[in-house]
Amino acid sequence: MKLELKNSLSVKLLRVVLLSALVVGVVLSCAQIVYDAYKTRQAVATDAERILGMFRDPSTQAVYSLDREMGMQVIEGLFQDKAVRMASIGHPNETLLAEKTRDLKPSPTRWLTDPILGQERSFTTQLVGRSPYSEYYGDLRITLDTATYGEGFLINSMIIFISGVLRALAMGLVLYLVYHWLLTKPLSRIIEHLTSINPDRPSEHQLPLLKGHEKNELGLWVNTANQLLASIERNTHLRHEAESSLLRMAQYDFLTGLPNRQQLQQQLDKILVDAGRMQHRVAVLCFGLDDFKGINEQFSYQAGDQLLLALADRLRGHSGRLGALARLGGDQFALVQANIEQPYEAAELAQNILDDLEAPFTVDGEEIHLRATIGITLFPEDGDSTEKLLQKAEQTMTLAKTRSRNRYQFYIASVDSEIRRRRELEKDLREALVRNQFHLVYQPQINYRDHRVVGVEALIRWTHPEHGFVPPDQFIPLAEQNGTIIAIGEWVLDQACKQLREWHDQGFTDLRMAVNLSTVQLHHSELPRVVNNLLQIYRLPPRSLELEVTETGLMEDISTAAQHLLSLRRSGALIAIDDFGTGYSSLSYLKSLPLDKIKIDKSFVQDLIDDDDDDDATIVRAIIQLGKSLGMQVIAEGVETVEQEAYIISEGCNEGQGYLYSKPLPARELLAYLKQAQRTQVRVL
Repeated sequence: MKLELKNSLSVKLLRVVLLSALVVGVVLSCAQIVYDAYKTRQAVATDAERILGMFRDPSTQAVYSLDREMGMQVIEGLFQDKAVRMASIGHPNETLLAEKTRDLKPSPTRWLTDPILGQERSFTTQLVGRSPYSEYYGDLRITLDTATYGEGFLINSMIIFISGVLRALAMGLVLYLVYHWLLTKPLSRIIEHLTSINPDRPSEHQLPLLKGHEKNELGLWVNTANQLLASIERNTHLRHEAESSLLRMAQYDFLTGLPNRQQLQQQLDKILVDAGRMQHRVAVLCFGLDDFKGINEQFSYQAGDQLLLALADRLRGHSGRLGALARLGGDQFALVQANIEQPYEAAELAQNILDDLEAPFTVDGEEIHLRATIGITLFPEDGDSTEKLLQKAEQTMTLAKTRSRNRYQFYIASVDSEIRRRRELEKDLREALVRNQFHLVYQPQINYRDHRVVGVEALIRWTHPEHGFVPPDQFIPLAEQNGTIIAIGEWVLDQACKQLREWHDQGFTDLRMAVNLSTVQLHHSELPRVVNNLLQIYRLPPRSLELEVTETGLMEDISTAAQHLLSLRRSGALIAIDDFGTGYSSLSYLKSLPLDKIKIDKSFVQDLIDDDDDDDATIVRAIIQLGKSLGMQVIAEGVETVEQEAYIISEGCNEGQGYLYSKPLPARELLAYLKQAQRTQVRVL
């Protein structure tokens, strides 16, 4: 095959090099011309300063002695310079002592030089007497015609432009010849040899090394090409092996070597066919680790992979009782128990697997404890197909995790109905805000120093048109999962701030509003801006809005949470840590976070007096002391009895909240409560 000249790399290279050289030459020449223009303007100013310096003293003497004849002599002397177009001597507020003007020098190049240098340029120097008097007598002013300078500038510019372009083209031509000799010519010789290669037996013909190019890139390319030609025949055999390997990868998990979901479905199909014929039960167990994401974040993803490998080995230890074992993906596995008589056999297997997890795993010298939740479905009771059994087992496992973890759960009809109800709620939740199905209630917060209402906590309620009241602990997790919590949270903040503004306008100016933030909201980048805007829109004073964040939400991403809390604090909001004592905060974390208040979880307060082991009392006392040591306010929620109130007050708790004072009330009823509390406070005083 013959190469056409127009497609030759050498010709294209010549075009590109010359064009590039031309562009570079033009650009550099233009840059030099611009610099020359700048220097020419500087030359005009320099000449003007020189002329003014030469004639300053005689001009000063003429204006001092009011000698008009001497002044005209100075002017005539100035006009000996052809660039001087106008000159004058005199005081600006009086009649000039001497002046003279002549026409601009005609020049055919003015249309080009005047926009660059200016048609004319004026310069002035003050005429001042000698020290010590230094009396001001007037000015010496000259105007220079730039035509002479412009002519010289144009000549220099033409020389610069032409010489720059010619130099660039010459350099480009030299570069082309170098490239042609070192690159395109050797490539042409290589192409000639390539055309003689037999595609069926490529290793029979070796490309020769070009003289002088043995150790450079072309030599390396030739050696590599020869190696490639030699390996093509071997690759034909390797390709068949690779196809077999790909088939295995499509059916088995890459990390653990266990069958994947696709292979499991094929195996389970056969097991179900045999079980149906023999009228035996089959159990499908969906196994999922609890909080495996946290393990990955605490240690590393590499450690997580090692854990999954070790876990797969432990699960293989039960292979004598299994018809199939597979990894579904992530931290989920599936186990199939075939030919069982009673469901308790599946329960025994599930419990044995959970018991096996009691022994820690050792990874990189660290002992790691794993926990898991297992969902179980039975054939034929829960489904007669692979897809249904796997789907229901996964759903059962997921739902079991929302209730409690580290256990197994059989699929039952109520589980299925609850899953469907959760899906319906999740769907309706997307429209609840638009359809005005949410409203807020408010629960007072009491200051124990004077038993005055100092704040209220805003609590969201959802009235579903069919299901009625839906508890927040049901729909808030759904909102966090489907992303609607951001819009709902912003609505709650807006309504709470708006209501607080109304109460402030009604005279309760010291009242504070507490609003809960979900974990998703806390890590949303727009939250500080939203809070700052609401405080400005509703003209709320600093520290009148209190944002409550959960302890577990803070611990998910300490650094991001700390940045957002600092931004919220700068806007004027107070920060409280909610449900304190239920998570795993350390003292170092609390000291590093910008927190104003600790809120004791109601689970500790409710059993405070009745706790025989005194555990809750010890925890409450420790939390209050911790808050004091960190300079934070402490508030207890869930206060329901006088005895509980008396205990936490005696321990130094600052504020309380609970049914002892009031249940959560709508805004109108809460206003009546505030007025009544205000009247009671006045009577006490």
